[in-house]
Amino acid sequence: MTNPLQSLVDGFEDFRREYFERSTALFETLRLGQQPKVLLIGCSDSRADPAILTRAQPGELFIVRNVAAIVPPYSPDGRHHGTSSAIEFAVRGLGVEHIVVLGHGMCGGMRALAEPDAVRLEFISDWVELMAEARDAVMAADLPDDQRLPTLEKASLLCSVRNLTTFPWIRERVEKGSLALHAWYFDIGAGELLAFDGEAAAFVPARGHPHPIENAASVDCSCAKTFDLGRFVAAIAGDGD
Repeated sequence: MTNPLQSLVDGFEDFRREYFERSTALFETLRLGQQPKVLLIGCSDSRADPAILTRAQPGELFIVRNVAAIVPPYSPDGRHHGTSSAIEFAVRGLGVEHIVVLGHGMCGGMRALAEPDAVRLEFISDWVELMAEARDAVMAADLPDDQRLPTLEKASLLCSVRNLTTFPWIRERVEKGSLALHAWYFDIGAGELLAFDGEAAAFVPARGHPHPIENAASVDCSCAKTFDLGRFVAAIAGDGD
């Protein structure tokens, strides 16, 4: 049986030959610092690696990953905030121009949110409860069993993007037009990347268009049409009739 760490070491040798030996100019530039234009917030799931999915080059993406790609609301309470600190560095330190929240199908974190009584875990259970609003909206709808989890996975992305707008320095930049927010969903079963279209209140194929969420911070987020979970879930329920 192949040692999994040996395959990683061998993979690094391939990486070194590809980039350090053939793309020397790129790494001469990266040695001086990073200037990514995109912050991508993704899930820790091993099947949904953002750099692999997008074939990004070194230096293109500033990535933060956590269970279920959750963005917590702005909470400057003096406690430790790993995701928020990474977001702050990307926005205020690096000046990224886009923030993408990337969810995916068959997400274990979202399943833990959907079935809180099935398994109680020390940290994950409390973490995913940040998206309880999305769960409540989905569970209140008349959806077939096989649509509940995928719908929850997508609804959670809308909550996370809405939470981004609670950070004052994100909201300010979005209102000025220097920062765009995006909700993307990787459908593992179909091999498709979907992006949320605010006007349609639906996730649509992202082919040829990144679909920024327009005017995400220009209105009161508590009642913004863009982030209306009831409207989003109802549209799916209607499609399933």
